[in-house]
Amino acid sequence: MIKKLSLVSLFTLLPASFYFAQTTVFAYLKDAQGKPIEQAEVDVKGSENDVTADKIGYFQLVDLMPGHYQLVITKPNYETKVMEFDVTSDEKRKDLGVLTLNSSLTSADQGLAIIESDDDEDNSSQASTVGLLQSSMDVFSRIAAFDLGFYWFRPRGIDGRMGETMLNGVSMIKSDNGNVDFGNWGGLNEITRYPEISQNHAPSEYAFGGNSSVIYKNTKASEYRKGFQFTQSLTNRNYRNRTSLRYSSGMNSKGWAFTIMGARRWAEEGIQEGTFYDAYGAYLGVEKKFNDKHSMTFNFIAAPYRRSTASPSTQEVYDYRGVHYNSYWGYQNGKQRSERVRKGFQPIFQLQDFWKIDKKSNLWTSVSYQFGKDKGSRLDWQNVQNPSPTYYRNLPSYYDSLDPNASVTPPQGVAQTTAQDAYQTSLAAWQNADPNVTQLNWDNLYRRNMQQPAGTYYGQTGKRALYYLVNDVSDDKIFNAATHFTHNFNDTTKFLLNLSYQNYRSEQYREVNDLLGADFVLNRDPFAATNQPGKSGLFNDGETDVAKRVGDKMTYDYIFRRQEFKINPGLKFSTGKFDVFVSAMAGYSSSSREGLFNHYLYKDSFGKGQDYNFWNYGLKGQAIYKLNGRNFLVYNGAYFSQTPYLEDLFINPRVNGSVAPNVQNMVINANDLSYVISSPFLKLRLTGYLINSSNETSVQRFFADGIQLNNADDQGNQTVVQSAFVTQVMTDVKRRNLGAEMGVDVKVLPTLSLQGLASFGQFTYQNDPVTYFASDATGTFSNGLSYVNLGKAYIKNYRQGGTPQQAYSIGARYNSPKYWWVGANWNYLDDNYLDPSALVRTESFIQNNNTGTPYYDLSESELRRVLEPNKLTSAFFFNVNAGKSWVIGKYYVLISATVNNVFDNTRYITGGFEQTRNAKFPDFRQDNDREFTLFAPKYWYTQGRSYFVNLQFRF
Repeated sequence: MIKKLSLVSLFTLLPASFYFAQTTVFAYLKDAQGKPIEQAEVDVKGSENDVTADKIGYFQLVDLMPGHYQLVITKPNYETKVMEFDVTSDEKRKDLGVLTLNSSLTSADQGLAIIESDDDEDNSSQASTVGLLQSSMDVFSRIAAFDLGFYWFRPRGIDGRMGETMLNGVSMIKSDNGNVDFGNWGGLNEITRYPEISQNHAPSEYAFGGNSSVIYKNTKASEYRKGFQFTQSLTNRNYRNRTSLRYSSGMNSKGWAFTIMGARRWAEEGIQEGTFYDAYGAYLGVEKKFNDKHSMTFNFIAAPYRRSTASPSTQEVYDYRGVHYNSYWGYQNGKQRSERVRKGFQPIFQLQDFWKIDKKSNLWTSVSYQFGKDKGSRLDWQNVQNPSPTYYRNLPSYYDSLDPNASVTPPQGVAQTTAQDAYQTSLAAWQNADPNVTQLNWDNLYRRNMQQPAGTYYGQTGKRALYYLVNDVSDDKIFNAATHFTHNFNDTTKFLLNLSYQNYRSEQYREVNDLLGADFVLNRDPFAATNQPGKSGLFNDGETDVAKRVGDKMTYDYIFRRQEFKINPGLKFSTGKFDVFVSAMAGYSSSSREGLFNHYLYKDSFGKGQDYNFWNYGLKGQAIYKLNGRNFLVYNGAYFSQTPYLEDLFINPRVNGSVAPNVQNMVINANDLSYVISSPFLKLRLTGYLINSSNETSVQRFFADGIQLNNADDQGNQTVVQSAFVTQVMTDVKRRNLGAEMGVDVKVLPTLSLQGLASFGQFTYQNDPVTYFASDATGTFSNGLSYVNLGKAYIKNYRQGGTPQQAYSIGARYNSPKYWWVGANWNYLDDNYLDPSALVRTESFIQNNNTGTPYYDLSESELRRVLEPNKLTSAFFFNVNAGKSWVIGKYYVLISATVNNVFDNTRYITGGFEQTRNAKFPDFRQDNDREFTLFAPKYWYTQGRSYFVNLQFRF
């Protein structure tokens, strides 16, 4: 019967191809069991020849002109299949054979999750990998992203800054810190969903990349499904609601295609207390097809947003208030107000030219320009105590650390009391969630400012602000240009060449956001009188308008610049049972800082500094050995150098132009070997990997007590600073990431599959790097430099922080022939650590400043006890997902839901950092041994149970 139907379909449509002397292309679609797949949509990119497969899985495309074509085949519950083919002038019929579509229960197209990675300034060390959710991943990578990425699992422990994300041919990596701001296209998931990915350090056709992954996104207007697509999502994560609408015209007869999309995500309060979210996304794509060999696209992307962020806290605070506590907000006139609000608008304009030079050669050329500001607000103060409710002097543990009979004045009161009574009062307030104690008291901040007597300061009369809000602003202008050239020598050999140029300019400054009832704030260091007596204390020496008002710049103002060139040739070829891909890289960058403020302590703060130039080289290779049609051995190797990012190159760019001592290109040597099985019933990847990095420069900034920094002024006068904001720099940091990973997918029934993941790693520091310190409060040290050498930080063999080093997952997926599915995964994470603080592991930490020798009561065993690694608790999670789709005539409806952490496990710490407030052994040990440690590590906890419900309607 099937053969008869096939013949009927074939001979009914044959005459068209003969009449027009053009080509008919046909094929059959089947699943992994060989059963026909009906109603699959077959789209031809760049044309209107879109068809639907019939009941026997047959489709045909008629009247195709000679040229190169790309098919996109989609069907609910199946992986999207993309394939390319050529039509020649002498072909009247072209048989593509039987095309197999594999079931895809976790495909991003099923709407199981729309998860975005927001670059939270207060959580940047935990940059999530969940932005990599794509259906093109192998089973290990899909589980790692969908089921474990939500809990901050990073495969192989690799920092997200070691990857490459490209949008329409150009890099979206920020030169200042190496991060990708996914918020620049936030909410536009249906536009940016289907990238091409080269996993880990495997070579890519589009860029050399790093030792994470190369993610290439292309947004051609003609490649989106013609018609409308409406999506509505409900969730309890950072936002509560998401609405989007996309329209695509398809390619018309005159060679034009248009796609437009708008989206909004919002929440009056997210899952974290006191947070809100309000973000928009807009996309416009225009494509012009001049002929079969030449087309151009224009893409405009804009995603303005405004949202508040949540704080890390010590365990003491979480014990009082729970894991959703957030110290960044309080009530003002009965309404919630947050001090940490990020808002930004940095639109992107891109042009891309696609030219098929001949049958064997293609050239893609891209230019891109992005500009705009990103602002993050925060509370600041002068000559008063930190008003944060979690400041250590505002917590019960502080009063518990004092003599019970000592007289104290609580910050919320005016009358003195004993430390014991203050402890009981504070404890009761925290346990009972008194908002006047546990949250910011905005009314009190206004009252304190307005009660200030008017005075005359630097020629201005008015009330000086004790408390005020500032914005830290990044004003970016980024130009990119790139070309991607390919040439096929024959069917087995392909040459690639990528050229790229980036011009990055970013002005970074602080501005006054809100004076909280005062008239102005002084652009002056409030600690200058004690730290640097006799100095002006002005952040911008010589200015006449020291009194700053809303919108004025204060504290710092400088410009980062970087120009970078890269060339990346590659060669892919097959010989015998081997497929080989070799990729090389050469790059040059020039970086500089220009200071726009003349800081009172640093001669090199103002003006343009010298250019710092770096050359980079690299080589990547991939070799695939085909044991047979379903079994493969795959080797990936990489050896390359990487220029330090601007924030790693310049020690403290807000106040001076000093660069990190002995700064060098980081060098990475990465290798992995995999055994891969790919069959209709079993998919497996078993990999062992070893990644070594060296010459890394690591920069951290924090507040330290007891460090005793010595500095000298121009006349040689010495000043000793006991407490200050400091910059910690480690040079020539060596790391090793060693481990094995396995992903497996077994189809036990045509509709039921079992999936599993195992990842075991050891991510360690491999040396004791030299550590340097600088401070805003000291200026130039007696050595004539703005930093001092504290010797080695003894962190060798300490575990790296930021991700679990063991991860396991097992799950099942049922995929009904009636277009519904359900799945569940059990996940376990372990061996998660905090990064060790370098300062408390230097010789300075154990040396008595008076004698210059180690403290008398110090022993090796005691030192090991105090400085033991901070290992976080292990945890397990259970995730479920389900969905159903309908095709009703020309309409398509999909509803899906995902629930993560079903059993609401709130004991899991996703990350954090050690506080380095006590920089000397006696004080550190005393605090560490308290029942309630004053300067305990600060953590971020998992959010608990979360859900995401998605409704999609296409028409």
